[in-house]
Amino acid sequence: MDYHRSIANHPPSVQVVIEIPRGSFLKRGSNGHLDFVSPLPCPFNYGSVPTHIGGEGDLLDAVVLGPTLTRGQSITLPAWGAIGLHERFMYDDKLICSASAPTLWQRRRVVWFFHFYARCKGILNLLRRQQGKSLCTGWSNAQAAIARAKPIPERWTGPEISF
Repeated sequence: MDYHRSIANHPPSVQVVIEIPRGSFLKRGSNGHLDFVSPLPCPFNYGSVPTHIGGEGDLLDAVVLGPTLTRGQSITLPAWGAIGLHERFMYDDKLICSASAPTLWQRRRVVWFFHFYARCKGILNLLRRQQGKSLCTGWSNAQAAIARAKPIPERWTGPEISF
């Protein structure tokens, strides 16, 4: 059996805690603090994996495709891929989770959104006088993204940098 096909048929499952329900205008971090109010509603449920820390030092980000979920809801789903973002001299993965494998159209929509998101975040960082470009690197492998993340330490108190 083809190794890549085997992985696609058995993606890793992750627990995701929803921070931003689909349709929300409020962007919150994993600590619950309001980061900013968006002029556009979030097209996906957005949250984090409470067991891992991503590249920027905060909980590993995750997008959940499908119907609107509630803030604080915990759900375990397969991670079918990841989107890579460079921002403020850091690299960060966003796992893409859903009950079934995303269609090609869904994958393209997610990639397009994060290209747009990176541009908007770059403008916000400029206004906040934070250096570094914001860039979306596109779709990548979920297993590799999870391998880059670190298991959360026992005494973790939150991210070391401000967002």
